[in-house]
Amino acid sequence: MQTRRPLQAVPRTRARFDPRLWTTGSALAMAALFAAQPAGAQEGPRVILPQVALPQQTGGAGEAPGEEGVIVSHGYTNFGDLKYGPDITHLDYVNPDAPKGGEISEWAMGTFDSFNSYSRQGVAAALNSLPHERIMTSVADDPYGTYCYLCTTLEYPESRDWVIFNLRDDVTFADGTPMTAEDLKFTNELFLEQGILEYRNVVEGFLESVEVLGPHRIKFTFADEAPRRDVIGFAGGTVAFSKEWFEQTGARIDESTQEPFLGTGPYEMKSFDINRRIVYGRNENFWGAEHPFNIGRNNFDTIRIEYFADSAAAFEGFKSGEYTFRVENSSKDWATGYDFPAIQKGWVKTEEIADGTIAGAQAFVFNLDDPTWQDPRVREAIGMMFNFEWSNESLFYGLYERVDSFWENSDLEATGTPSEGERAILAPLVDEGLLPESILTDEVRRAPVLDAAANTPDRGTYRRAGQLLEEAGWTIGANGLREKDGEVLELVFLQVSPQFDRVVNPFIENLTRLGVKGVLERVDTSQYVERTRSGQFDLVNHTFGMGFEPGIELEQWYASKTADDSSRNLMRLRSAAVDRLIKTVIDASSFEDLTTATHALDRVLRAEMIWVPQWYKDIHTVAYYDQYRHPETIPPLALGEMDFWWYDAEAADKLRAAGALR
Repeated sequence: MQTRRPLQAVPRTRARFDPRLWTTGSALAMAALFAAQPAGAQEGPRVILPQVALPQQTGGAGEAPGEEGVIVSHGYTNFGDLKYGPDITHLDYVNPDAPKGGEISEWAMGTFDSFNSYSRQGVAAALNSLPHERIMTSVADDPYGTYCYLCTTLEYPESRDWVIFNLRDDVTFADGTPMTAEDLKFTNELFLEQGILEYRNVVEGFLESVEVLGPHRIKFTFADEAPRRDVIGFAGGTVAFSKEWFEQTGARIDESTQEPFLGTGPYEMKSFDINRRIVYGRNENFWGAEHPFNIGRNNFDTIRIEYFADSAAAFEGFKSGEYTFRVENSSKDWATGYDFPAIQKGWVKTEEIADGTIAGAQAFVFNLDDPTWQDPRVREAIGMMFNFEWSNESLFYGLYERVDSFWENSDLEATGTPSEGERAILAPLVDEGLLPESILTDEVRRAPVLDAAANTPDRGTYRRAGQLLEEAGWTIGANGLREKDGEVLELVFLQVSPQFDRVVNPFIENLTRLGVKGVLERVDTSQYVERTRSGQFDLVNHTFGMGFEPGIELEQWYASKTADDSSRNLMRLRSAAVDRLIKTVIDASSFEDLTTATHALDRVLRAEMIWVPQWYKDIHTVAYYDQYRHPETIPPLALGEMDFWWYDAEAADKLRAAGALR
C-alpha cells in the first residue's frame, strides 16, 4: 500500500529547492534559460547535469500600500503570508555561527566540454551556473514566498501590470565592478535574443518593456496576456550578467564556451581539467557575505566535482576518499554496499534524511513522434510488462514507492473519479471531441499492480496486453515476434548508465514473452544528450519535477508548442486537450481553483499514457566522510549539503591523521 504524508491546510511546497543541488531548481530559477540535459534517475547515477525548468512563481502578501495604491514590499507570495519579515537577521534553518573553510567534494558521471548551460551546444559542466544570482530568491522553509535579494524592495500595483525593483547599490561582480539596472536590462534582452527556443516559445510576448529608471531601479511592464500569477516571479528571476563583460569578451549564451560567464555569487570557477574535475572557490570579493540570507550559508572554501566514467568506478572512488560526500541513488548499494573499511572504522557516516519536496515523477517516456508509439493501445501494452512490485522487492530492497501521478504524494494528485469542479473543466473538452466521455466517470488511471513473487506478469496481464496489440494491428509472426505491415515491433531502451541494466533487462524479458523485441542500447553522455534533444529514441528515462504552484512552466513540460525542441517535453506530447488544461491551470487565481485545475490536468496526462511510471522515495540517502556537520533540523525543501552544511576542521584533521583522506 502506498504511504502518503498527511494533507496540510497550507500548500506544502513547490518543486525541490536547493541552490547547491542539481535539481529542478528554486521558485525563481530562470533555469528555463538553461539548455538542460535529461534529469538523472533515482535508481542510477546522480548525474550532475544542468536542468531546465520555467519558474514556478509566487505573488502577493506581506506588503504595504504605497503611493496611489502601489504596493511596496520586501517579498512576494500568491498564497498565505511571507514567513520572513524585512528585518530578518538569518534564515531559521541555518547555523548562523557555522565556521567557514574546508572543501566539500562530490561526483558526476560522464563528460563535459562547456561552462555554458544556457546553450544547446556542448555538454555543460556541473554547477557551472553556481556563480550566478538573481534579483529575488527563494528559501527552503517557505514554500510560496520569494524575497528581494539583489533588490531592497519591489513595487507593483494590485493588477500586477508592472513591477519595479529597487536594487541594492552594493552588489558587485566577481571582478569588483558594480552591478546596475543596465546589467539586468541587458541580461533580459540577451536571453530574448539568444536564449534556447523552448524558453523563447514560452515567454514570447510576456513583456511590453524593460526600463532603466535609474542606476539601481528597473521596471518590467507586462503584456496583457501574460499570466498574472507568474509575472513578478518571472521578472524577479532575472539573472545578473555583466553587460560590460559580455561586450568586452564577445561571449554569446547560445554558444559553447570554456570561459565561465562573470557572476555576482559567492563562488567562482577556480580550476578545471576537462572530463576529470572542476573546482569552484570562494569569491573573495563577494558582495553579499553579510546579507541576512547568506548568514550561515556558503560555508565551504571550495566545492570540487570529480568526474567518473560510470557509477561503479565512482563508488570505488568514494570508498578510497577521492571525494567526500555522496548522495546514494542505488538501492542495491545503499542496502549492501556500505560495509567497506572506512565505514567499519567510523570514518564515513550514513544518514537517511527526510525529503519534504514533492515526489519526482520518475518514468520511462515514449517518443510520440515515432508512429509506432502514437497508438495508446501499444503504449499501454508495453507499460503492463514492467513489474514494479517485483523490481522493488527483488532489486530495490523495498526502498521505493510506485509513481502514479505527475504530482505524486501531494494534494495536487488526482484521485478517484472526477470531482464536480473537475467535470466542469473537462466536460467542454469532451463535447468538442478532444477527450473521451470516460474521462468524466472513470477512476483515474493507475499503474497495474503485479505480483512481487516473480518478474513475469500473470496470464491475465499478458492476455490483456496481447489483445491491445492485436487491436492495434500487431500480430504474432512466424518468428514469434509481433509484426505489422512487414515491420517487427521493436522497442529500444536508450540508456546512459550500466546501473540501469538490472531494471531494463527483466522488462525486456517480459516484452519478449509478449512478442515485442526489446533492445538495450547504452551510449555515452554526449550521445545521450544529443539523441534525447533530437528525438532519436523509443524509450528513455525522465523525471517530471512538478511544483505545488504550477504555472507557465507547464508549457515547457507538456505544451504542443514546445514538443519539437524541449528539454522537458522529451516525449514530444502534442495534445489540444492538454494545451487547454494548461491554460486553465495558469489562469487559476485562487488556491482552490488551482488545485481543481491541476487535478484535471493530472487526470488527463495519466490517461494519455505517455509514460511507464517508475518509482520515488521520500528520503535523502547520503554518505559522507565524518568532517561535515549540519543543522539539527534539515528544512523540508532542501538537503543543502553545499549550501548550509559546514566543515569541521578538527574532525578533518583526525581523519587525515588516520589516513582516511587522500
